[in-house]
Amino acid sequence: MIRMLATVLFTAASGLGAGAEDLAAPPIVTAKAWVIAEASTGAVLWQHQADTPRKAASTAKTMCAYTVLRLAEKDPAVLEEWVAISELAGTTTGSTADLKPGEKAQVKDCLLGLLLPSGNDAGNALAEHFHPRLPPPDGPMLARGLDNPLLATRVNFVAEMNRLARELGLASTIYRSAFGDGGTEQDRTTTARDLARLAFFAMQKPVFRTWVATRRHEAVVKSANGTPRTALWENSNDLLALDLGYDGIKTGVTNQAGHCLIASGRHGDDALHVVVLGSASEESCSADARNLFRWAWTQRP
Repeated sequence: MIRMLATVLFTAASGLGAGAEDLAAPPIVTAKAWVIAEASTGAVLWQHQADTPRKAASTAKTMCAYTVLRLAEKDPAVLEEWVAISELAGTTTGSTADLKPGEKAQVKDCLLGLLLPSGNDAGNALAEHFHPRLPPPDGPMLARGLDNPLLATRVNFVAEMNRLARELGLASTIYRSAFGDGGTEQDRTTTARDLARLAFFAMQKPVFRTWVATRRHEAVVKSANGTPRTALWENSNDLLALDLGYDGIKTGVTNQAGHCLIASGRHGDDALHVVVLGSASEESCSADARNLFRWAWTQRP
């Protein structure tokens, strides 16, 4: 009887001190950092660890593409130029557009090979193509990793990516590669807040919006002797296939960065951008982004 009474009293006391789930709080996600931003203004609405510098994998390709499009604004003909795929570009490791040394592809197709299958080879090819016509890095850039002699054939392009990062106000971003993180294991590339800001500016460009919403693209690639072949690229952003209003923009994954995604989505007239960095898996990354979108839309007026 005493034991029974003690149990009842303990249960009652525990109930008095118990908390309750905050049903208005953001969803629990695996991402180490995330941001929800308004697509129309770029304003950050909700965030977690938004200003913590992190590696962010192939989300860097967003700036690579933006850099080329800025050059194309001055001279639209650059999109029609043919890019020679060097030995270095054609043997770049990691995710690939399957461009071979000695082949050629137009700039506009290299950009789609960069954004859809997340081709590291396309990133290096574009960087080498535009390197000769751009200024070299300044002292602060060199001090932060752009003095690497392995970057010699494309460092001016990476420097231009950094100049544009400064112009756009990406205060915590430093690019050391045209297609990913680069640098040492200790180096960090960007933050979730900076990526949300970059997404805002990139998505102002109609051609960029069209490309990142493209699910499949066929490109003509020429061999060294001019023989054409067709390359077929599919978008690595799984959210597009859901047909639920998601329309871009860039995936990324490495062992150090985890699974990363900058995503754009619309529910009715409400368009948002979501950035997730460091998710546990590819499936978790997509689920994290969807859960943040869905929660945000329930909170919006």
